[in-house]
Amino acid sequence: MTGIRSAPAPTHHRGATGVSTAFGTFGELLQGVLPEEDGDFLVTLPVARWTVATFQELPHTEEVEVRPRSKRKALKLVRMMLEAAGRPTGGVLTLDSSLPEGKGLASSSADLVATARAIGNALDIELAPRTIESFLSRIEPTDGVLYPGIVAYHHRSVRLRRVLGSLPPMTVVGLDEGGEVDTVAFNRIPKPYGPAEQREYVRLLDRLTTAVAAGDLREAGAVATRSAELGQLLRPKRTLPAMQALSEEIGALGVVVAHSGTVLGLLIDSAAPDASHTIAAAANACVALAGNVTMYSTLSFDLPGGR
Repeated sequence: MTGIRSAPAPTHHRGATGVSTAFGTFGELLQGVLPEEDGDFLVTLPVARWTVATFQELPHTEEVEVRPRSKRKALKLVRMMLEAAGRPTGGVLTLDSSLPEGKGLASSSADLVATARAIGNALDIELAPRTIESFLSRIEPTDGVLYPGIVAYHHRSVRLRRVLGSLPPMTVVGLDEGGEVDTVAFNRIPKPYGPAEQREYVRLLDRLTTAVAAGDLREAGAVATRSAELGQLLRPKRTLPAMQALSEEIGALGVVVAHSGTVLGLLIDSAAPDASHTIAAAANACVALAGNVTMYSTLSFDLPGGR
């Protein structure tokens, strides 16, 4: 495959180890369908939870092992990349993740991106984002965690639309409605969005693009809340109305959801003078709603050209 194939590694690379990471997301700030071919898109909300991948090359065998064994997609990726690189080698991939599976936190995408980077490091191969995407597209739809910052991403075709930038830090007070969602199966479901909804998604993406450029957390929260409402047509969240009422009551920025997952969260400005009080109120209310609460911190990035 273009961008990865290389000659067998010189002796000093035999048995090399590569380590890398990828962050997860708390659902999406926006997800829907635009009125264009390949219109399915999402906008990421990176959070401070990661997958760490370690690949240990074993040059005297072609056997590949992944730990834990349940990470079958990562195993497929390792085999694909080793074959494409023309390396007669095996190895052991170990994944250590703080992202629960099936919840809408981009755990699978983080696993695969971290895996690709770790293999590249072990084999001393520089991998362009498009090269990694070409592998991921053969496995499953994916989030935009390959790119730093908040990005608009075509997850079904595994293609970057635009890097929007970065927002000031937020705290996400999240709850989990329970169960798991198979991302691949979810993305096979026809989207119930007609021309009116698709035009609204165009406006929402424009609003969010402007909000991120300006660092406007309140507007970003409003777009996230509207996206959550529109997402009720596809995968309803039973606690969304209560979370919206709570957001208004405590003065949160808005509600963010995993459109293809099971979690919802209240967005709170981490730098606000009353942030600690607002976070505590949100946490108590989420426990009352769903019996669980998990805190997440969003990631901010120092990107070229500003935000």
